[in-house]
Amino acid sequence: MRVIAANDAAAVDEAARVLREGGLVVFPTDTVYGVGAAVDRPDAVARMYVAKGRPLDRPIPVLIADLDQLERLARDVNDAILRLARRFWPGALTIVVPAQPWLPVEIVRDTGAVGLRMPDHPVALAIIRAAGGAVATTSANRSGEREACTVEEAVAALGETVDLYVDGGRTPGGIPSTVVALQDGEIRILRRGALDPALVEQALRES
Repeated sequence: MRVIAANDAAAVDEAARVLREGGLVVFPTDTVYGVGAAVDRPDAVARMYVAKGRPLDRPIPVLIADLDQLERLARDVNDAILRLARRFWPGALTIVVPAQPWLPVEIVRDTGAVGLRMPDHPVALAIIRAAGGAVATTSANRSGEREACTVEEAVAALGETVDLYVDGGRTPGGIPSTVVALQDGEIRILRRGALDPALVEQALRES
């Protein structure tokens, strides 16, 4: 286990290297600290479940750095999904979409779907971009416990199960993202979080 300051010149490249090699990396986002694994390393994603004590029936969301990752990760990207992505990304909205079949079962489980978000945090975006544009990421805490807003809280929760911690100070948000899904043109709120769901519904009503 190592901790590196986010403003260290080597931090982004080192985090990307650890992810590519199948390691777990904790890094700050605009909401809370996240623990990430490479989307194409199912062995690493499986380690996240063990590290967090996460139930195996709960999928892992994916953080992205650019809108073009939508087509890579999601099937049937419709106008409504694009409207929400362009309106609220980067930001605290996770959109659950039909997953591309190449995504490993460790990410999608039996849902056939994946939750996508673009965080509004320069360190997170830089790491995700350097790691290929998408990183499977969930909150850096033990499942069911309070989310980590500092690297110290993340270390206390996950300890040696994580290979690298990137210390970016206290996260500005402190509240997890709002999670939504679209079904037959209607929005479903799966988790209320940092973004007011009313704003999401309003954005869908706008032409």
